[in-house]
Parts: sequence; structure tokens; C-alpha cells
Amino acid sequence: MVLQGKRIAVLVADLYQEMEVWYPLLRFREDGAETVAVGAEAGKTYASKKGYPVVADQSITQVRAADFAAVVVPGGWAPDSLRQDERVLKFVREMDRAGKVVAAICHAGWVLCSAGVLRGRKATCFKAIKDDLINAGAQYVDEEVVVDGNLITSRVPGDLPAFCREIVKALAAKPVAAGSGTRN
Repeated sequence: MVLQGKRIAVLVADLYQEMEVWYPLLRFREDGAETVAVGAEAGKTYASKKGYPVVADQSITQVRAADFAAVVVPGGWAPDSLRQDERVLKFVREMDRAGKVVAAICHAGWVLCSAGVLRGRKATCFKAIKDDLINAGAQYVDEEVVVDGNLITSRVPGDLPAFCREIVKALAAKPVAAGSGTRN
């Protein structure tokens, strides 16, 4: 249970990529983390590109960077709506500024572009948005997973094992503060 005591936010919106939400949600639970699906509205059901449902545990208005060790931004078409929500962008920026893990896969790079957290950093994404990352100031690298400090990015669903391994490695390196009542 290497992630015991860690809380991980997984952002959700309609038209998400199924594997890029469910694989991390379940994978990190296996290692003891509390995974929280975060959407615009708590309790709302969001449908994937193929209609598979996920219910938001919390609203973006209810979350604070101080309460999470990581945020995972999945791909699909959901990032196009997530990036238009200033509350989502603020949360991602706060997580990044706090040095917490900010992880994005596939089209989720759009959220990183809009949040303004890419300038001068190495990152990867789905090839169709490569130019967007470059124009946002990132050094694009075509690899299954790219780690640049607290920023972890991957390209496609097939990269999920490497993506999740690097997230676990980053979170396992940061111990939970004992007796403080806060979680990393």
C-alpha cells in the first residue's frame, strides 16, 4: 500500500477517454490511495466518448490543492471543456505551484497549455496537439512518459502503465506528514 494516505484528484468531464479515467482511478486505489473523481458538479454523471459513465465525487469548487498529492488530467475530448473552466485551470496551477504531481495524458495537454504551466518544461501528448504544447512553451518529446519535476505526461492509452508507474514513483517519494492531519 505504497500510496496509503495519498489523495489523488482525477478530473472528469463529458467525452473523456475511458481508459484514461478508469485505469488511474482503479490502479491508484490498489496501492492504497484515495482517488477522487472531480467534475464541474458533484454527483453528476459524466459520459465517456463511448457513453461509459463516471460520477463526480466532488465538484471543482470543493477541492483545494492543499488536500491532494496529485491531479490526473485524462484525455479524450473532455480536456476541451475542462480547459474552458477557470476553476479547473486555477486548481491545476495551484497544484503545480505547490510542487504536487500534475499528470496529463493524451489531449489533456490542452489543459496544461491553458493553465500556463508548460513554459520551459519537457512534455509529451497525443501527436495532434503537439503544436499546441510547443506554442505554450513546452519542449515536446515523443516518448511514452516524460517526467519534468512534478509534471508527468504521456501520449496515448497504451502508455498508461508507464504513466501510472511514474506517478506512483513520484508519490511514493513524498511521505505523508505524520500526525499533521494533512495529506500530501
